[in-house]
Amino acid sequence: MLPIERQNKIKELITEKHSMKISELSKELNVSEMTIHRDLKPLIDEGLISKTFGGITLVHNPEDHFSPSIAGCVICGSKIQERLAYRLILPDSKIETACCTHCGLLRHSQLGDQVVQAICYDFLRQITLSAPTSWFVMDTTVHIGCCQPQIISFELKDHAEKFVSGFGGDVYTFKEVMNLNRKKMNGEGCHPSHSST
Repeated sequence: MLPIERQNKIKELITEKHSMKISELSKELNVSEMTIHRDLKPLIDEGLISKTFGGITLVHNPEDHFSPSIAGCVICGSKIQERLAYRLILPDSKIETACCTHCGLLRHSQLGDQVVQAICYDFLRQITLSAPTSWFVMDTTVHIGCCQPQIISFELKDHAEKFVSGFGGDVYTFKEVMNLNRKKMNGEGCHPSHSST
């Protein structure tokens, strides 16, 4: 099977299943996981899929280029910057995208147990993370161009602590930052960076 044929098969599979593990794709297509990674790169570049921990997830259906998750943040409507995005995977493989961790946590809080999986990006390494196992920095002096209060995600607590030692702020677990974000937003509403004073 040629690479283009495998990519077309991956498109079919991911459109049908919405998320898959690399190992599943390797078994399904009878090629190595390294070959799968090479085949995925063009699909990631075209924005069809995004990498998750150990797998891939459908960003949007190929026929649906103007879905709300592509058009703007599900909370504040701001343009989505991939390096700051927070994705919520819901039942029936529906995906909602927030422009940043701040908005993603607000929406996650609203949806509660409806969230099947939440994905954010490591601020330093730009790899996808499972939000509930990540570490978060709030109240840093660095302005990263997202909503207020800014929340930056890290895979490792050590990286978050080193970031704080240089740029200020505090390190929180997922549950802690979700509660604190909600408390800070009570009565304030969402403040995208482009409209904050």
